[in-house]
Amino acid sequence: MISALLVRLFIKNHEDVKDNRVRQSYGTLGSVVGIICNLILCALKITVGFITGSISVAADGLNNLSDMGSSIVTMIGFKMAGKPADNDHPFGHGRIEYMSAFIVAVLILLVGFELLKTSITALIKGEISPEYSVTAAIILFVSVLIKLWMFFFNRKLGKKICSEALTATAQDSLNDCIATTVILISVGISMLFTLPFNLDAVMGILVSIFILYSGISSAKNTLNDILGTPPEKELIESIEATIMSFKEFIGIHDLIVHNYGPGRQFASVHVEVPQNSNIVKCHEQIDLCEKLLYEKLDISVVIHMDPIDTENKTVTETKLKLAESLKIIDSSLTMHDFRMTPISDQRTNLIFDVVVPSSVKLSHKELDEKIKGLAKLINPTFMCVITFDNDFTGK
Repeated sequence: MISALLVRLFIKNHEDVKDNRVRQSYGTLGSVVGIICNLILCALKITVGFITGSISVAADGLNNLSDMGSSIVTMIGFKMAGKPADNDHPFGHGRIEYMSAFIVAVLILLVGFELLKTSITALIKGEISPEYSVTAAIILFVSVLIKLWMFFFNRKLGKKICSEALTATAQDSLNDCIATTVILISVGISMLFTLPFNLDAVMGILVSIFILYSGISSAKNTLNDILGTPPEKELIESIEATIMSFKEFIGIHDLIVHNYGPGRQFASVHVEVPQNSNIVKCHEQIDLCEKLLYEKLDISVVIHMDPIDTENKTVTETKLKLAESLKIIDSSLTMHDFRMTPISDQRTNLIFDVVVPSSVKLSHKELDEKIKGLAKLINPTFMCVITFDNDFTGK
């Protein structure tokens, strides 16, 4: 209820999430809420930690201070990512959002290391457990509730605009919620029992390990986005289904999707058409298909036309036999752009491309030798001219 109200109040045209200005508004709202909430929690926890001498509570307060810094980084990231394309960055600045998410992950790791160091030092030195008050326990309990709400709030915004930065912030809020809950449990135990060891330091170690694990996971996910990951399976299927809805097209291959940040995707694909097709009509259909893909999936696609011989029975049968032979080597191998060029009675050139997924461990040279050998078994006069392609869809 509160999150929906905030969205309606502060984000104009909040349903138009494809608009970069709306995305920036979502990011700014999430960041401002994070700054305000974390500033309040930081002040309360550091005060409690200072009064009681609790390492874990004070460290949790510093963690909130780090979260506030993360929110500022996220807000700056959204603002910079929303900048329009320019001469130096013709594809826009969308990847800055991934960078801001990575910086948030690094900040999480720094807090985790510092807390781990402080807690281990306290345990080794044999420092006594702090004495807590009911007020401290209440403050920690309220902190858990606030962080839990921030988790759901940021997760909702992140899903709404498909933002890695807000998703990372939501995960960090959940981590804080769990960490503070652990500390709250230790406070309750310390208030009820006298223990022979420093429970506060032990809890600090456990919390720091959890924070480090979260930071590593967040860093890994955002680093994958920066380096480049395969497109989502649903996107590939939508592109293929949209293209194949045109009756003039008989197949597709060499689909490559480039991601330059949320809402900034570009793709290229080869579309197979019968070689006796009307070129002008075929070009018109390709233009319509590119336009439909942009309107439907918000992705700019360049389509290359490949003419295929569909009427020559010998060509069709040979292609099928060779495709079946590829499966003997590896079931994931596929071929396209197949052509037959008879040179003489003793030689027929088979010219085609083979797509090699990353799961195939054979080298191109080894594959070339095996495929040529299998082609000879089909017909001794066959000579293969093979071009090897990489698979960029993650299939």
